This record gives sequence, C-alpha cells and structure tokens, in this order.
Amino acid sequence: MIKKGIGRQIVMHYFIVIFLALMLVEVVFLFAIRAYYYDTIYNSISSHIDVTVRSALISTSAGDYGEMEYLSQILALLKLPEAELQILNGKGEILISSSGFPSDKLVQTSDIPQALASGSTSKWIGRQATTGEPVMAVTTTLQPGGGQVYLARFVTSIEKVNQRLTEITLVSMAIIAAILVIVLIVSIGLANSIVRPINNIIAVSAQMAKGRFDVRVEGDYRYELGEMGSTLNYMAEEIVRSNQIKDDFISSISHELRTPLTSIKGWSETLDSGGYDPDETRIGMGIISKETERLIGLVEELLDFSKLQQNEMKLTMAHVELKELLKEIVLNVWAKAELKKVQLRLDADGDSFPVYGDANRLKQVFLNIVDNAIKFSHESSVIVLHVVREDGWVRTAVQDSGIGIDEENLKRVKDRFFQVNTQGGGTGLGLAITQQLVELHEGELNMTSELGVGTTVSVKLPLLEEESKSREEISGEKSSDQESSDTESI
Repeated sequence: MIKKGIGRQIVMHYFIVIFLALMLVEVVFLFAIRAYYYDTIYNSISSHIDVTVRSALISTSAGDYGEMEYLSQILALLKLPEAELQILNGKGEILISSSGFPSDKLVQTSDIPQALASGSTSKWIGRQATTGEPVMAVTTTLQPGGGQVYLARFVTSIEKVNQRLTEITLVSMAIIAAILVIVLIVSIGLANSIVRPINNIIAVSAQMAKGRFDVRVEGDYRYELGEMGSTLNYMAEEIVRSNQIKDDFISSISHELRTPLTSIKGWSETLDSGGYDPDETRIGMGIISKETERLIGLVEELLDFSKLQQNEMKLTMAHVELKELLKEIVLNVWAKAELKKVQLRLDADGDSFPVYGDANRLKQVFLNIVDNAIKFSHESSVIVLHVVREDGWVRTAVQDSGIGIDEENLKRVKDRFFQVNTQGGGTGLGLAITQQLVELHEGELNMTSELGVGTTVSVKLPLLEEESKSREEISGEKSSDQESSDTESI
C-alpha cells in the first residue's frame, strides 16, 4: 500500500488515465468484433438468398402445384446447412419448416414486418421463445408470379459465436489486467523517482530549519527538482555567509564603539581628577568631542540602515543643483584630502545639472563615495569627479587611482556589513546605504575597479524633467529659426 502523499497521487492519476483509455479501447474493440462476426453470418445468408431466391422463383410455378407442394419445392431449393428455413405467410404463421416440426405460434419478431414493409431482406437477433437459444433470423419476401406473398425466414444459432466473443472478451480483459499491472509498477517507480528526491530535500530543509546550515542536498537531480535543490543549497550558503558577515560586523562595531568610549571615559576621569593646565584640558575636551561625533556618526549610520530596511526613510524632494552640491562636498573633504596630499578635481561638462531629490541624502551619498576614494587613495594622487549629461540622465563618476578592489570582493562590496579591509574601521554599511539611497532617487550606482589601478564609482540620476523639456523646446526653436532663415535666403 502506498502511503498518502504526492507519490500516491501520481500513481492514481496514471492508473486512472490508463484504465479509462484501455476501457474505451476495450469497448470499441468488442463492439467491432461482435459486429464483424454477426455481419459475416448475415452477409453469408444474404448472399445465399440473392443467389437462390430468383432461381427458385423461376424454376417453380405455383400454378403447377398445390400450395404445400409448391412450398416444399421452394424449401428444398432454398435450404441452407446449419440454418433452419421457415416459410411463413403474411400473418407470420409458419407454413412449413426445414426442421420438420410444425408450429402453431405466430412469429412476432421485428424482421417480419420490416421485410413486408420494405420488400427486401431484414435481420433480427435475439433468443428463441421456446428454447431460449440465441439466434439470428434473416427474412426475405417471396411473391411468385405476383400472387400471394410468402416469407422465407432463415434462423441460425449464434451460440457458438457468442461463446467465441466471450473468449475474446476474457482474453482482452486479461491483457488489460496485465497492462494495468505493468502501468502500476512503472508509475510506482516513476513516483518514487520524484518523491525520493523531494523527501531528501524536505529532510535537508528540516535540518536547516534547526540551524544546521552545513548540510546540503546531495544528488544530481534534473529539471525543477535539480533547480529546487540548487536553490536550497545556495540559500544555505548565503545564510552562512550572512551569518559570517553579521559576526564580523558585531566584532567590528564592538571595537568601533569600544575605542571612542574608552577615550571618552579615560579623559573624563582624568579631567575630573583636576590639576591640569588649560592646554591639557582643551586637548582632552577636544578628544572627547571628536570621539563623541564619531559615535554619533556610527549610530546615525545604523539608524539610517534600519530605516531603509523597514522602508521608513522619508525624503524631502526638491530641485537640487548637482554641480553646486558637489562643490560643497569637495570643500567639506578638502582638509582630509590635504592630510594625504590628495588633489580633488571637479570636471563638469556644462553649467547646470538639475535633479529632483533630497539634497541632504544626495550629499550623504557623494560624501560617502568621495570619503572612500580619499581613504583608499595613495598619497599625492588625484581624484576626479566627472559630471556629464546622458539622454535624460546626469552621470557622476568619482574616479581614483588608489589600491583598487579585486573581482571577487567587487561583487560583494555593496552587501551590508561587508568590508574589504576589516582593519580599516567602520560598520560596512556605507555602500549598502548609498546604494539604497540612490535607488530611492530612481537612479543607478555602478562600480568598476582593478586591483592596484583604482576604482570608479558611477551614480546616474534622472535629469529634472522640466529642464529636459525646456532644453528640447529651445533646441526645437533653434531648429525652426534655422529652417526659417534658410527659407528666407532661398
């Protein structure tokens, strides 16, 4: 017995479909073979009638004999082996029979009125009223010399034919049963080939649900099952990687929080003890203020990431002049760039680059990108900020010639909590937040990098629609003016 589940459903569906198809074929086959046997008997008697009736009517004449003698002559001419021949009058009374047994009963089967009505041969299949034997009766009309109408009725037993049909039916049913057994075996094997890997995948997923992400779906499964197993394995790998990144993040953020807190606590206790001159006090307060700002930055970064993850980040959208925004950013990071002797250069291909966005969040985006470029650039290098228009877009590319990123890390650098250099500090959320902020502005962020050569971070933002339309109108007016001047010159 197959237990409940998809395996039983597969077996039952296959079995039912094949069973119904075989039953349909069986019914059609039995009807066809039955019709073949019965038609063979009928055609044999009909052929005999066609050949003998005309010659019998020609060779005998009712006027030369008495009625019974004439009918005896007809009976002798028409009789057929293995069939009883009955001569009847128009009322259905048997006048004479080749069996020699008289009968006073009227024949009331359907072949009699059909033959009288059509004047041709008719057929009836049924059981003899006296013996109950299955028979076929073939009846035709006899009208010698246009006189009284008689009926020649051939009655033959079809019991042997029915027995043969029963044997054929039993054999065909046995064949169907054998086919169904084979179908059952094959469908069980097919169901197992589907259910076994599903059970394996279920077992593996159950272990993963308990926290065992080291297990994998084994086996080279095909089609959707193979895709399901590969997806489950990939999910486990991603969970392991995410857990590792999370652990690294916790370790990193713990260090990042401990360092400023230790400095703040140490200088607070030192200043609280008193006895320090104003210069030392000023240095201590400066360190406390700097570390406090650092802590605030870390906390704000975590809060921003949390808001983005929960779709709670609200933007204050307005007209933003991107070129002016980038100038402010260059001024903000100038001091940090000077410490590494890094030169910042803004290369803007045009005067105006209007976009629709949140100025503060866009400033956060580009500050993070430029700050990373400075952090990973070599001393005395150049960072270039390219700004160009591209078919309704404004593309800003921050290009440095720093240490670069290898291909493997470049694919993951925008993942949350991921850091190429875990010793460099930070939360590993900067680029993840930057990516989501750019997407909130319906833009695109792309990175290209080569290890030891440098990195280019490109941000594409939609050009303000009003500006685009006005430029198109101006361009159209210029074209119209040019056409007008050309016409006048002609």
